[in-house]
Amino acid sequence: MLNYIWAGMIVIAFVVAFFTGRIEETTKAALDSASTAVQMSIALLGIMCLWTGIMKICEKSGLIKVIAKVIKPLTKRLFPQVPHNSPAMGAIVMNMVANMMGLANAATPLGLKAMNELQKLNRYKDTASNAMCMFVVVNTASIQLIPATVIAIRSAESSNNPFEIIVTVWLTSLAAVFVGVTMAKIMGRNIKFGVWSVRRKKVSRKLDV
Repeated sequence: MLNYIWAGMIVIAFVVAFFTGRIEETTKAALDSASTAVQMSIALLGIMCLWTGIMKICEKSGLIKVIAKVIKPLTKRLFPQVPHNSPAMGAIVMNMVANMMGLANAATPLGLKAMNELQKLNRYKDTASNAMCMFVVVNTASIQLIPATVIAIRSAESSNNPFEIIVTVWLTSLAAVFVGVTMAKIMGRNIKFGVWSVRRKKVSRKLDV
């Protein structure tokens, strides 16, 4: 669907440029933007490799296990339905740590693994469980201790102080996590009660028959 949206936007842009007589400026802007994107990607590559390497060192040195133990009380409260020794919990913790370090690209495969493991624990395969919904919220609105990607972009754009956004990122991510987790807990309770009431009605109807 997203491919159709982007294709439509490109077509509309060139059609408008043709009728307004700005096709040459539009073509030049497209080529310049493509060149800038390549340059920025190369600049980002080095910084992302640096932080990914640091993340790997943390994993090999056992630092991530220490962090996992530290945030164990938090994960228990966020995911009470998930056993602590489950592979799903390990993937969730790794995903949370990667997001805290600002490594969204490194967190993506961990997030996919966590979701697959949570699906194995899900009793109703056609409906997302509360744990799955909570994980989506935590993964999307994660607290970023080191916003590596944003810092890399600011560095690539020759920012005088690319690290000055850290405090702002902490405050906004904390607010996002608080609101997201609160709403997920509230909605999870309401949906759970609603699902159970529907299932009880279905069971009672079968018994009546």
